[in-house]
Amino acid sequence: MNDIKEILSKYKKIAMVGVSNDPTKASTIVMKYMQKYGFKVYPVNPKAEGQKILGEDVCGKITDIKDKVDIVNVFRPSNEALDIAKDVVDIKAKVLWLQLGIKNEQAKKLVIKNKIEYIEDRCTKMEYQKHFLKIRQAFPVLQD
Repeated sequence: MNDIKEILSKYKKIAMVGVSNDPTKASTIVMKYMQKYGFKVYPVNPKAEGQKILGEDVCGKITDIKDKVDIVNVFRPSNEALDIAKDVVDIKAKVLWLQLGIKNEQAKKLVIKNKIEYIEDRCTKMEYQKHFLKIRQAFPVLQD
């Protein structure tokens, strides 16, 4: 598949790895945005485990999420992607999505071998805007 528009149309449950409770961080802005457009987002951050980010309980790792996850969206350095990819395979997610600037060849091979979609170096928020709202700007101000 690897059609981003189709992925964002079909899959609505996102585990967001590396999301922060700092409202100025890109990960938090992206989480809030995806929630606004109907996505269920599960924040994953071992340092914030047990807290809430944007109203959602934070898990320490994606394997702690009780619900079925479609997309694992990663805001962590490229060298952490392989370990995350192993968890993606374990939970049988549909897509491993690495945010802007994040790439990992080993993670890519592992998930593709397990018939999981792989997207790298793309922002979920920017792709959603491009395909569904026809907006190209990076970070417009969010209105509450």
